[in-house]
Amino acid sequence: MLPVWARGLEGKTVLITGASRGLGEAIALALADAGAEVLAVARDPQGLAALAARNPAIRPIPGDVTDDAFVDGLSEQDIDILINNAGTNKPQPMAMVTSETLDLMLGLNVRAAYRVAQAAARSMLRRGVGGAIINITSQMGHVGSPNRTVYCMTKHALEGLTKAMAVELAPASIRVNSVAPTFIETPMTAPMLADPAFARFVQEMIPLGRTGTPDDVAAAVVYLASPAAGMVTGTSLLVDGGWTAR
Repeated sequence: MLPVWARGLEGKTVLITGASRGLGEAIALALADAGAEVLAVARDPQGLAALAARNPAIRPIPGDVTDDAFVDGLSEQDIDILINNAGTNKPQPMAMVTSETLDLMLGLNVRAAYRVAQAAARSMLRRGVGGAIINITSQMGHVGSPNRTVYCMTKHALEGLTKAMAVELAPASIRVNSVAPTFIETPMTAPMLADPAFARFVQEMIPLGRTGTPDDVAAAVVYLASPAAGMVTGTSLLVDGGWTAR
């Protein structure tokens, strides 16, 4: 028998939201490579189809996680592991944040994330076989930053949710953790990092001296999803190159 650290995710079904690009795409591919069947959720059917073409273990499920009826249907899936990844950011000075931006980010980053976690927990509790839930948060769930008041608020909320769910669901052998990346080179961050001054600021804030890659985050997710993390719950794995260590 393989030691616990070497066991993959064979026989496990993983649900991942926001799977069609960026972090979600990299995480979905890594989980499939680790042996899991991956249920990939996103609003972009073409992006999901392209993702599924890269690995036959990935099954596309087009849908919007802000749609309550769609999310309720997810609880009917047999989910062993949830990667709660869908989210967005619209950096703005606090005094200039519009109600539309506030509602958008609270709706997707907090409410939808809660509802998806709830659906996954219901699936796991119904089957009584335990499971793992991993919320993709951010280093901004641990610190503050200018022009990111709403984003920081939503990610701090997810970090609190992670701890509370971990305590409540532990008796059912459901582990709940978060992965909190620094700035990662994705389609969402590309416009920000295209500003030379901002890119320089980011690199100066990261002791390792570079922005992260989607694969850096995917590796952390695979670890927390795997039996190697069997005694890890209620914690946040910072993939931030040391940003929050200062």
